[in-house]
Amino acid sequence: MKLLTATSRTQGQRDSDFNWCIEGELVIVVDVVCERDREDPDGGCGCGRSFAGLNSSKATTTALVKEIDFSREDAAEAIRSALEQSGWLAYFDQDDIDDVIEDALALAAEFEVGDIIERRLDDFNVRH
Repeated sequence: MKLLTATSRTQGQRDSDFNWCIEGELVIVVDVVCERDREDPDGGCGCGRSFAGLNSSKATTTALVKEIDFSREDAAEAIRSALEQSGWLAYFDQDDIDDVIEDALALAAEFEVGDIIERRLDDFNVRH
């Protein structure tokens, strides 16, 4: 299945790029965007342009679409356990967790394996 992973490839194309994730770790999009970034993805926080690393609990502005030998259940468990490990699980009910999982799978499915994508608030684009 296609999933998003942290990558340092294409870092630096934007002055606002950063990558504090572990290369290759699974990443998801956190839909919470703070006031500073709400109107400008290059705002001071970075939450409007980043992906969240499931293992490191850190962020990156670039994600690689990768084919990973995971079932939907494997992906769901990776996301659920990362939320638990980071302390966020307490803020999610099962429907919220299901939404995060479905959103992660749907976003990756929009792109080709090997694409490097960036986030600009609610827009996701392939970098070249």
